[in-house]
Amino acid sequence: MINVLEVNETNKMVEHENLDIRTITIGISLLDCMDSDLDKLNEKIYQKITTVAKNLVPVGQEIEREYGIPIVNKRISVTPIAIIGSSACKRPEDYVTIAHTLDRCAKELGVNFIGGYSAIVSKGMTKYDELLIRSIPQALNETEFICSSVNVGSTKTGINMDAVRLMGQIIKETSEITADRDCIGAAKLVVLCNAPDDNPFMAGAFHGISEADEVINVGISGPGVVKTALENCHGESFEVMCETIKKTAFKITRVGQLVAKKASEMLDIPFGIIDLSLAPTPAIGDSVADILCEMGLEYAGAPGTTAALALLNDQVKKGGIMASSSVGGLSGAFIPVSEDQGMIDAANAGMLTIEKLEAMTCVCSVGLDMIAIPGDTSAETIAGMIADEAALGMINQKTTACRLIPAVGKKAGETLEFGGLLGHAPIMPVNTAKCEEFVRRTGRIPAPIHSFKN
Repeated sequence: MINVLEVNETNKMVEHENLDIRTITIGISLLDCMDSDLDKLNEKIYQKITTVAKNLVPVGQEIEREYGIPIVNKRISVTPIAIIGSSACKRPEDYVTIAHTLDRCAKELGVNFIGGYSAIVSKGMTKYDELLIRSIPQALNETEFICSSVNVGSTKTGINMDAVRLMGQIIKETSEITADRDCIGAAKLVVLCNAPDDNPFMAGAFHGISEADEVINVGISGPGVVKTALENCHGESFEVMCETIKKTAFKITRVGQLVAKKASEMLDIPFGIIDLSLAPTPAIGDSVADILCEMGLEYAGAPGTTAALALLNDQVKKGGIMASSSVGGLSGAFIPVSEDQGMIDAANAGMLTIEKLEAMTCVCSVGLDMIAIPGDTSAETIAGMIADEAALGMINQKTTACRLIPAVGKKAGETLEFGGLLGHAPIMPVNTAKCEEFVRRTGRIPAPIHSFKN
């Protein structure tokens, strides 16, 4: 049984070590909203979301007051909109009207983001998938709270290189159309391989078609708590360090489990999963990179970084999975550059490169996350970077992703400023060797042999 005494044990973590619940996310199925009439479709979407999630923010605030645990974000994820708009949308602009409806819901409800302006094209791309994808730049330019994602590959299906090539262009367009706001549109767009159906974290969250009609998913955090715990491990063995991380992850996840169960009870919505990822913020002391340094590295990116991150990721999962009966989403350690001051410092010092980050993504939660790149990077080069990350996910049977931000008019060494949770991003140099002939090939990279498990 989880009780308030366990929460009281975490008071120090909350007050001094940046422990928080990163998000309570309500997943909402919009399948019953589908309609061939675009106006009726938008009205149904608006009515369902504003009805189901009407108490999300007040409930989150009440839980914060009752337990003294900050809940940083209250969010919504919905069924991939490419599917929901398939009957009514005949052109990209039709999908944009749905984006406006979702944005209106977010404003009325007071949530931070709505995820699910998404398409799943890992094996092939329907006409309505393509229409939604081509609408993404306009949709993210004209809305404030919408996050978009496209899944271009999986271990079971391989990598849809036609979609990868298209997403290289879409990322460029999205960045260019929002250049007056430091390319913020691209910061809310992610390209995935092996996307999970129950991820509560943005920008990749959507409500998968395998999910129930409504569900509560909670994403926890706490890099600062883990770092503080490791401060007592200088000179100790790997066994001691692993046990320390594992026990700390257990405590953090128990708090998340309590909040999830309480939110489920108060909202009368079934509890789905706890995503026990370590998600950093720009705040000092809330950095995954700082954990790696506390483990004995001068900078994130130093030799040994991938091994240290693999250890961290595994122990977080081992501790978390003992604390909750339902673990899902991504679960592990995020390594976004713009949202992690330690990663920013390492990049500015020249100790962290995109190639090293790519290696690190083999053993962490996600992929090249919140990486600002020079504005003159070609769409084909971006597609090549997406293909590389998708290949890592496909072969390793894990989720990988790219959230790349071409900094229009800026070069490596300069900075993009987003503010808030997204922080600021140093613009990192990109390998300039050309890959156009490779990414312009049509079709699909086949699934690996180990995908055949039936």
